[in-house]
Amino acid sequence: MMERLDAHLHLWQLGDPGAYPWLTPDLGELHADFTPAMAEAELRNSAVDGAILVQAADTLADTEFMLSVADRHDWVLGVVGWVDLCSPQSLEDQLESWRESGPLCGVRHLVHDDPRADFLERPDVSASLELLAKHDIPLDVPDAFPRHLDQALRVAVEHPDLRIVIDHLAKPPLGSGAEAFAAWRDSLTRLAQLPRVFTKLSGLRIPHAGYDVATLRPAFDVALEAFGPNRMMYGGDWPMTVPAGGYAPTLEVLEALVGTLSVAEQESVWAGTARRVYPNLR
Repeated sequence: MMERLDAHLHLWQLGDPGAYPWLTPDLGELHADFTPAMAEAELRNSAVDGAILVQAADTLADTEFMLSVADRHDWVLGVVGWVDLCSPQSLEDQLESWRESGPLCGVRHLVHDDPRADFLERPDVSASLELLAKHDIPLDVPDAFPRHLDQALRVAVEHPDLRIVIDHLAKPPLGSGAEAFAAWRDSLTRLAQLPRVFTKLSGLRIPHAGYDVATLRPAFDVALEAFGPNRMMYGGDWPMTVPAGGYAPTLEVLEALVGTLSVAEQESVWAGTARRVYPNLR
């Protein structure tokens, strides 16, 4: 039976009011705790075998929380955590500590929320990216279009040994007109020419755009042509999908798109790519 692995799932517990600065009461249903038990039920109901937890805050506490969940739940296959990329020495120490204590498989920083537009090209961050490459740890880049997609290309050229994962197809500007879509397509295609760059078929509920096969197909086709199925992976992005119906309705649309591929290609998108990209998965 074909393995299905969710490469992009979040958990959070509100607790400290400052733990997730972006998670404010005006986000409605998202402003609540989303627990391991809730996530496990969603995965089981959709016949998804396991998931990679991805950071939702630029804090060590969030990473420690996810690693503690992984320690208690076998369905957690890996953790994409946060480290201070502006402090290469701290990063070295954290990687050494975490890789001994849990399935840390990647690193991410919420670049789209960072006021420093040049974050990924700062000298201290560049030194940290070299350390990630040395330790065989990929970098996830969220919501890259428009501010960080071309920057990610420059980073990939400067750090050819670093695996880079572009989350959510870089957030294609669906519903924003032909010019914006063409700019996204051209930037993503240039980036995909570098063989150690990958992307996630995830997070495609774009504001002011529909969420159905017809709406998503242009972006799916661009990504498929640029990356091929061997460099694409599925991610559910739960619980960000909760206000729009939750896990199953989001997955169903992606199933229809992925289902047009050959069996071998589907195997790559559902699990194979993630297992090739992220080390230390269970």
